[in-house]
Amino acid sequence: MRAHAEVTVEPFIEGRQGPHVQEIIKAFAPLKPDIGPFGTSIEGGLEEVISLTNQGIQAAMAAGATRVVVNMTVTP
Repeated sequence: MRAHAEVTVEPFIEGRQGPHVQEIIKAFAPLKPDIGPFGTSIEGGLEEVISLTNQGIQAAMAAGATRVVVNMTVTP
């Protein structure tokens, strides 16, 4: 199975990526994340996407995130 996960990390800091956003990007690095203005996404195997998303959420929260919104889509 394949998966696509997109995360939005708050608080939003206009004009730069705060440390909480940088942590998600670092966690997603093995799957070459797509970094957008309001969210970061990855695609890959289901288990890897779930694992990296979990790691990213934990790291972002430890770095000051107050909210992380995850949208995940799974395809056979």
